[in-house]
Amino acid sequence: MTYRAHRASWRNVMEEQDNREEDQAEGDDLESLGWFHENLSRHAAEALLLTNGQDGSYLLRNSDSKADVYSLSVRAKDSVKHFQVYQCDESIKFGFNEFLSVKDFIQHFANQPLIGSESGTLILLKHPYPRTVEEPSIYESVRVHTAMQTGRSENDLVPVAPSLGTKEGYLTKQGGRVKNWKTRWFILTRNELKYYKDQLSQEPIKTLDLTECSAVQFDYSQERVNCFCLVFPLRTYYLCAKTGAEADEWIRIIRWKMSQIKRQSTRR
Repeated sequence: MTYRAHRASWRNVMEEQDNREEDQAEGDDLESLGWFHENLSRHAAEALLLTNGQDGSYLLRNSDSKADVYSLSVRAKDSVKHFQVYQCDESIKFGFNEFLSVKDFIQHFANQPLIGSESGTLILLKHPYPRTVEEPSIYESVRVHTAMQTGRSENDLVPVAPSLGTKEGYLTKQGGRVKNWKTRWFILTRNELKYYKDQLSQEPIKTLDLTECSAVQFDYSQERVNCFCLVFPLRTYYLCAKTGAEADEWIRIIRWKMSQIKRQSTRR
């Protein structure tokens, strides 16, 4: 039941991707695909998929070791697997399969999204990782996607692409029941804001789901300066940064995340 649901979702994504690629591609080659990342190394692909992707995210890139060979990099849980793809003069070879066109290659993934790894486990291809995505261009300390790509626009955003902006740092947080202030290490990734006891802690104290957040703004009700608040249905969280610029940076990227969440919800 779960597999069929994933497969149906995959087909919808691939139909949109296929239509977009038919309109944009100038030739019948793999580099015309919207999820082809030119000059992306194996290490960079792994970092990109593990940091911003999700289980089933994949992309195509040039092979590091062989000329005229491509690599399909796929995230499978907490690791990334790589598969070789060959484009000959008249066909594309992938595993034991041979395809006469890029369209046939894409349709194969739509109909048979499962591929086998060296360990014998099956990997489900679900989310093509776009070459170009919409990103927040706020501050240098906000890490996003990859600095290798240019020409990003909203039209290039694949609907299933996650919100990519990430940020981390210390903030002072007001307690819920006891209104004291404690410094915590915060990590913002995808649509989650997690806070930890300190930077070395492995498990978060709490994870805030930004899909449930209704507002984020500067707050001047506290005696402390550089404060802002996040409004949730059951609680408003009060946080303080070291500087006003730092607080503004947190507010801007969280607001960008919330705009992405709203945009994705209207597409469903």
